[in-house]
Amino acid sequence: MFVTLILIGLTVAVSLAAFSNPRLQQQLVLWPPAVKRKNEYWRLFSYGLVHADGMHLFFNMFTLFFFGRAMELVLGQAMGPLGLPLLYLGGLLVSILPSYMKHQNDPNYYSLGASGAVSAVLFAYILVAPGSQILVFFLPMPAILFGVLYLAYTWYMDRQSRDNVNHSAHLWGAGFGLLFMALLEPRLVTRLLS
Repeated sequence: MFVTLILIGLTVAVSLAAFSNPRLQQQLVLWPPAVKRKNEYWRLFSYGLVHADGMHLFFNMFTLFFFGRAMELVLGQAMGPLGLPLLYLGGLLVSILPSYMKHQNDPNYYSLGASGAVSAVLFAYILVAPGSQILVFFLPMPAILFGVLYLAYTWYMDRQSRDNVNHSAHLWGAGFGLLFMALLEPRLVTRLLS
């Protein structure tokens, strides 16, 4: 659980600092023109350290706390201590690339938050334990059912583009988490399909 707590602690510390320091937040968010024109490639990762507000931060870190711990154990056995960081950082990068490509010349586009990486961890867990019960607003639900409903909702909201949420990052993060675990342990896919 050590890696999970480090990821949470770092993200909370930087997010809280950025809440009171708009300049810091502007230096860390994904702003595609800065990446493309100024080679500020760190933004492809640092955007996950800052959040829009306390609720955004809470939901991401709450989810990471519960599912990160489980995946840290699973990945620790399969890959050692680098397993969870690879899943998390890979999810962070892969989940933002489509948004970056789409908006690379848009000076009005910004994205922030760890939702794509957290989705990667959550969906890796769903592939590992699809029949487990998870609580969704205090209601128990099979993980696989939650996954299907979440993907359907996120896909729909991504097509609507009516809010300031990067639903695309949620989708790509989820896909990365599933692919990461499927490549690591192909029998999980076979087990899920059967």
